[in-house]
Amino acid sequence: MRKICWGRSLPERCARPRCMRSGRRRKHHMASALPHVRRSLRRSLASLQTGPDCHRAAETPRRGATVYADKCAACHGKQLEGNPAKGIGGDKLLGGRGTLASKTPIKTVESYWPYATTLFDYVKRSMPFNAPGSLSDEEVYSVVAYILSEAKIITPVEKMDATTLPKVVMPNRDGFEPDPRPEVQLYR
Repeated sequence: MRKICWGRSLPERCARPRCMRSGRRRKHHMASALPHVRRSLRRSLASLQTGPDCHRAAETPRRGATVYADKCAACHGKQLEGNPAKGIGGDKLLGGRGTLASKTPIKTVESYWPYATTLFDYVKRSMPFNAPGSLSDEEVYSVVAYILSEAKIITPVEKMDATTLPKVVMPNRDGFEPDPRPEVQLYR
């Protein structure tokens, strides 16, 4: 059980009879943890700054091919074809355009991802599988440029950085439909 900053796990803290009998909301349990949570969030999000001064280096698909070969090919294959081996296998990254509405959809960068910035964020936070978050921003930009170039979404000479990446139009950008359920309106 995960320990909260005051030394008790959350279920132990909430199961106290005083809380159950008093009828008060359990808000006070998390109130003392909020400063700790804020500090933790600030530290973990510090590397994900955005804005004109962030991620200045523009990276090319050529450098991305080298980084991909070193850090990604073991799981995703030399030609981005995926690796079905149990334990080390990685998803296929190319192909599948237009298959999401079919009986056998193929989720890849080309067919599924609506925004290139989401691809950057995913790679930055969770890749490589054996060392998530270990890639530098420059390495992530170069790998993303390489994947997008191989998928024929950008040209092989285009450079990716904080200003060019959001301008990339992904093949499935308009493939998602807004959620028509009325309760969604409550959260906007």
